[in-house]
Amino acid sequence: MTGGTDGPLFVCGAERSGTSLMYALLSSHSRLSMVRRSNMWRWFHGKYGDLGDPGNLDRAIAALSRYKRLAPLDPDWERIRRELASGPPTYGRLFDLLHRHHAERLGRARWGDKSLHSEYYAEAIFEEYPDARVIHMVRDPRDRYASIANRYDQPSKGIPSATGRWLASVRTGEENLRRYADRYRVVRFEDLLEDPVAVTSQVCAFIGEPFEPEMMEMAGAPEHSSGNSSFGDLAPKSISTAPIGRYRTALQGTEIAFIQRAAGRDMRRLGYALDPVDLQGAARWRFAAVTAPRDACRMRAWLLRQRREQARERPPVARLEAG
Repeated sequence: MTGGTDGPLFVCGAERSGTSLMYALLSSHSRLSMVRRSNMWRWFHGKYGDLGDPGNLDRAIAALSRYKRLAPLDPDWERIRRELASGPPTYGRLFDLLHRHHAERLGRARWGDKSLHSEYYAEAIFEEYPDARVIHMVRDPRDRYASIANRYDQPSKGIPSATGRWLASVRTGEENLRRYADRYRVVRFEDLLEDPVAVTSQVCAFIGEPFEPEMMEMAGAPEHSSGNSSFGDLAPKSISTAPIGRYRTALQGTEIAFIQRAAGRDMRRLGYALDPVDLQGAARWRFAAVTAPRDACRMRAWLLRQRREQARERPPVARLEAG
């Protein structure tokens, strides 16, 4: 579908799922101003009460001004205060002013944000911005975990939590897609790598913007010019299929087997085929009797903690307006 809107854009998904590549492409569109990691929804939305109360607004602005990731936007807080006073003092308007002023300085007509796991806040996003568009990146969980394990010393505290994080993200995205079908799009990282022009064109149609061939140069995100691979830099301004299937040489058979056992149904639903894993002898027995049950318990415990944390973090969805 075509968007036909000037509403804000949000790129979300789990880490190492292609969100940075989508950000780099959209940042290179002549009409779009994209910002990374503002984390507005997790850290700020609804956290300071009714912004119609001057004290609450002062606390919210003080917290935003201290957040280093927002410093590149160079906000004019006095201007934001003045303009916020001209209408309902909602969190959505506060965030919009912050980002829109930055877009104006860049000469861009529309703003967007790339923050991991904004999918959990889709209801709040669409309450604040009914004309927003959300692009949710997903990736084969085996390749995602291979990237995490090679990038970090402690890979997200191990395979149980990494698999749980993938499951929570993709299931949330599928539920959002059912609820907001005309405003929410799930994009597979692999599809983007295999046919970047076609998929980027489809994304542009979804957000209601014309495709610009210059987007493929990714000049709007020079920090991404050599890619964002955990296995070494790619050629500048290139989009490579090398990350697809890398797990086959990067992961152990037991790691592949666990991910497929825990997430196989969801993987197949998203079009990821399962590989045969031939564990022999003691390794097969240990996986079936010890490793898989232990890691499955750890994954379920992680999912339970995650649901509790999300419930605590999310304020009521209704707009927080004065009065």
